[in-house]
Amino acid sequence: MITRKARITIGSVAILCAVVLLAGCGSGTSGMPSTKVPATDSQGVPDYASSSNWLSLPSAKESAKKVDVFFLYPTAYQQSSPSDPIVCAIDNPQMQSGAKSAFQRDATVFSTVGNIYAPWYRQAAISVLALPFDEQQAIVGGEPTSDCISAFDYYIKNLNKGRPFILASHSQGSNIMVNLLAGYMKQNPDVYKRMVVAYVIGYSITPDYLRQNPELKFATGPDDTGVIVSYNTEAPTIKGKNPVVLPGAMVINPITWTTSEREATAAQNLGSISVNPQTGYPVTDSKGNPEKVLNFADAKIDKSRNCLICSSVDQSTLAPGNEMVESGIYHSFDYPFYYFDLRANARNRVARYLKGN
Repeated sequence: MITRKARITIGSVAILCAVVLLAGCGSGTSGMPSTKVPATDSQGVPDYASSSNWLSLPSAKESAKKVDVFFLYPTAYQQSSPSDPIVCAIDNPQMQSGAKSAFQRDATVFSTVGNIYAPWYRQAAISVLALPFDEQQAIVGGEPTSDCISAFDYYIKNLNKGRPFILASHSQGSNIMVNLLAGYMKQNPDVYKRMVVAYVIGYSITPDYLRQNPELKFATGPDDTGVIVSYNTEAPTIKGKNPVVLPGAMVINPITWTTSEREATAAQNLGSISVNPQTGYPVTDSKGNPEKVLNFADAKIDKSRNCLICSSVDQSTLAPGNEMVESGIYHSFDYPFYYFDLRANARNRVARYLKGN
């Protein structure tokens, strides 16, 4: 497993107004994005009709599965100097490099389940964690959110072709997904009806958020559809604040798919993956697929901390901590620890959705 690197997203529950949410949405060009479309306008705003603005874009021939996956990657941008912008350009090489490895660790969970679409987006730097919460909220609710909603709108209008879809995200991507769910889905209920499930992992869904958005529901078991799945993983030793955990954050156990505090053992886990500490990419088998690791990560909900506790791994190796987060915050491992449980659950929810629709 990879030694933890600082890739925690900013904390934000910004809900943008309708005008902001839909501003700058796709160009309206039908069909697949093209290399002939300029990537951005003169202000750096991306046009998702340009194929260069997509990290993952299945071709027309590759889009053979009955379900799509729309994925937003976690924080990968770090400022190299104080003069660097707090939000990077969409083609920032360092951000794109980190996003590619995160995609392989996280999004490939769904590679056997659906056609994966993942946009590049202008991303907030990890340094925003040092700012007051309201400033964090304003930054992530600005360009990062508007880009991702623009990409999703383009995807729905030009690429989805009426298929059911899964939303999946991690860290800053999940922070943005919270805004997309509360804004775009509320304004487009017919689109929301096609949502199988939203894996909003590595950020917080709270009761207050659901009260403000009563059309949204949190998962209560392995089979419900049109629901949100969320959790944040920690060691049992954590005493301090986890930057992505908001008061009252809701948690579901990704092994048992219950919200009780009953422990799920590592033996019950369907399989974790290991991550190369030098590259950040998954360790793969002879066929190039992420290699399954059994009997590795257990899981137990701690309602006093609103987190998922993993007690069976080596904290000193995987999450030694740094100046921003306490040792034992397994943020980078939310997907890798429960990789094959998430895959099996996505398949199950898809089957349930298709049977009922």
